Amino acid sequence: MKKNICVVTATRAEYGLLKPIVRRLKMEPEFNVDVAVTGAHLSPEFGLTYREIENNGIEIDEKVEILLSGDTAVSVTKSMGLALIGFADYFARKKTDLLILLGDRYETLAVAIAAFNQRIPIAHLYGGEATEGALDDAIRHAVTKLSYLHFTSTETYRRRVIQLGEAPERVFCVGAVGVENALNTKLLSREELEKILDFPLDKPYIVVTFHPVTLEEQTAEKQIKALLNVCREYKDLKFIFTKANADEGGRVINHAIEQFVKENSNVKAYDSLGNVCYLSALKYCMAVVGNSSSGLIEAPSIGIPTVNIGDRQKGRIQATSVVNCKPEETDIRKAFALALSREFREKAQKVLNPYGDGRTSDKVVGIVKDFLINKKINLKKKFYDIHMRGF
Repeated sequence: MKKNICVVTATRAEYGLLKPIVRRLKMEPEFNVDVAVTGAHLSPEFGLTYREIENNGIEIDEKVEILLSGDTAVSVTKSMGLALIGFADYFARKKTDLLILLGDRYETLAVAIAAFNQRIPIAHLYGGEATEGALDDAIRHAVTKLSYLHFTSTETYRRRVIQLGEAPERVFCVGAVGVENALNTKLLSREELEKILDFPLDKPYIVVTFHPVTLEEQTAEKQIKALLNVCREYKDLKFIFTKANADEGGRVINHAIEQFVKENSNVKAYDSLGNVCYLSALKYCMAVVGNSSSGLIEAPSIGIPTVNIGDRQKGRIQATSVVNCKPEETDIRKAFALALSREFREKAQKVLNPYGDGRTSDKVVGIVKDFLINKKINLKKKFYDIHMRGF
């Protein structure tokens, strides 16, 4: 009998990373693959990005509405509650042999809890990472402890997952799917990109994505204003903004970006670019700016500099093409100057990306197939004590 695998996605960025794995899983005759969609994918405010999934020819098994329109900790918690209820019903109706989750968002934790209670084994991508400025850090570790199979992006992160008590034979370093996308996606020409963006790229441009730092109290407005004030000084450049995600403080950032677009003709903002369009925008840009993980993972593989602002990605392994700065005007201004310099841009083109060789989806599917087909899963996990056995 075929094994039933469920993949859940809640955001545009997460889907872009899961897509190669979904497609690779669907090539295996031993698997039925269901894709369940939730969160910001189903919100008009965040671009109804479930349509990108459908446009990619991937059938959506179910849409689970959970997102409230608020921008507070209370609304996030209530959305998690709706996710627990919605996915409890979903998993009760399905016979799922394995659930695949990626990342560290609040929706991911809620879905993981629902699956865990249903005795569904979970395969989790990207445990062991550190983002010291975000709630995601604790969520990621919590999902690790709820999961059975672990796929990490570096060997350092693999060791951290083992340090959390997960047995080494269930923890695999597979690299980052973002690198696979950056190296293997067929990108748009500059002319095609201009047409889709409806924005002439007749000047050098920068791609900007800035999200709220969720472990800081009400800093989103101050930080985005500091960034926008520096961007305003570069009249000879154009700016492509992708809007913030559905975290507490995200709407404050998006409102500031929308106002900035109205005031400056060299700027355009998008709810979501989609994976191909986003990577194509990176290919031709001068630098990527903000605090998105794509600046640390995809951008180095494309050979462009990154200005990483603030603490949202603090603690993550990074290439030497990343310039870190405080979320203050003076520091951001200095980081811009360094990243845009000819010497630094030439350096970025030769950098070594620490996140793998671009063959992640093959590795993930091979391991999943081994565990499912050979019946290696035993949910009675034992805590792995590293001080007793070493690793």
